[in-house]
Amino acid sequence: MNIIDNDLLSIQESRILIENASQAQKALATFSQEKLDEIVERMAEEVKKYAYELAKMCEDETDYGKWQDKYIKNQFACEYVPIRLRGMRCVGIIGEDRENKTMDVGVPMGVIIALSPATSPISTTIYKALIAIKSGNAIVFSPHPRAKNTIGKALDIMIRAAEGYGLPTGALSYLHTVTPAGTKELMNHKGTSIIMNTGVPGMLKAAYESGKPVIYGGNGNGPAFIERTADINQAVKDIIASKTFDNGMVSAAEQSIVVDSCIAAEVKQEMQNSGAYFMTEEESQKLGSLFFYSEGRVNSEMVGKSALELAKRAGFCVPSSTLVLISEQKYVSETNPYSKEKLCPVLAYYIEDDWMHACEKCIELLLSERNGHTLVIHSKNEDVIRQFVLKKPVGRVLVNTPASFGSMGATTNLFPALTLGSGSAGKGMTSDNVSPMNLIYIRKVGYGVRNIEDISNEVLTREKTSISCISESKENNQSEIKVLQHILEKVIEEIK
Repeated sequence: MNIIDNDLLSIQESRILIENASQAQKALATFSQEKLDEIVERMAEEVKKYAYELAKMCEDETDYGKWQDKYIKNQFACEYVPIRLRGMRCVGIIGEDRENKTMDVGVPMGVIIALSPATSPISTTIYKALIAIKSGNAIVFSPHPRAKNTIGKALDIMIRAAEGYGLPTGALSYLHTVTPAGTKELMNHKGTSIIMNTGVPGMLKAAYESGKPVIYGGNGNGPAFIERTADINQAVKDIIASKTFDNGMVSAAEQSIVVDSCIAAEVKQEMQNSGAYFMTEEESQKLGSLFFYSEGRVNSEMVGKSALELAKRAGFCVPSSTLVLISEQKYVSETNPYSKEKLCPVLAYYIEDDWMHACEKCIELLLSERNGHTLVIHSKNEDVIRQFVLKKPVGRVLVNTPASFGSMGATTNLFPALTLGSGSAGKGMTSDNVSPMNLIYIRKVGYGVRNIEDISNEVLTREKTSISCISESKENNQSEIKVLQHILEKVIEEIK
């Protein structure tokens, strides 16, 4: 009987992939920006032909979300992202100040290890591949086990297209035998330069232990505050559209709604009119008990399911028109499942007396998992908006827009991205919407514009000027003192 050790196979494959990627990246580093751009365009053009097929395949393999929305995300990655990449200079001379005689040179990081989530596997993989090659880096993927076949197919399409236009073999590749041991080997290998982990928290500790820089797009757990001056109808539409997109699996999607008390009744009515079902306390407890296992691990079978399916699994009935389930809450705590990220169309609902109390509630929610990368505020009061912008421990703040779409740059002018950094507020090295510019370092160049003699003369001149100024200052001080003495003498005479 032959026993196959998949860990050993995965580790060996990882080593080969990194060695090949390292060699390929050396060749890739010599490519002009124009050549890299041509390869990126061809990759996007080719994988776009399969966007529909990959969306269907993804839903079948993962049993997460809605293929219709996955198709939209795939189109976003292979159509809109390339448009924004055009004209962006990442390698070679990317900036020059002729007057001050300085230059910026973009230099690729090297070999990137990429982890994509099962929640958005194809769009995230396409996007990462495009921004890596755009910036002259090699990239090796460790596919999520729950989506490895679909991710593999998408990568095969892009590899074939890219290598057909001159991409060095090995510059874009992926692990076929996927195990945690193999993924750790990829991250720990001396040839690895940087790790991009999007939504795979189980591998985060290993990523940091590798000692490599880590770009982490993790838990969103973001609240949405509806302030009293908000357009309530529009705010509710935005939240419902965002939280139902792909059955709530976008990490930046709203997890909680915090409402100003004076408009709470109006907001609730508008939510109900728009397909939200407010659960009873008993129904909330039934559903809440299913989100996490006793040890705190997420129950993956609740991820990406519709509101109707979730209610059915929890054992209660809701109207057939229900789009979102809402649990009214008062407190935030580690043991409260509604205080945490829920990758499905379920929202916690808090009522606060005013924007200051709402501000504190939002901070509590963001800190509850310490990874919050996105916050939304619906308001027309610019002063309140600015207070939220200044005070929140969060990577990005979105104003009057759906979180799922605003965060990725669809309804805002943020860079179109499917990896959202949480920065120091979370567990990553950047709070950016990750772009090719996060995958390079900038070499600074400065031409000599003065010699050492000039500097010496300048210092001497400054010293003389400083001494002169001090003398003048002393004279001025003495004059001021004489004037004060004269005034005081007059005051004393008047008192007498």
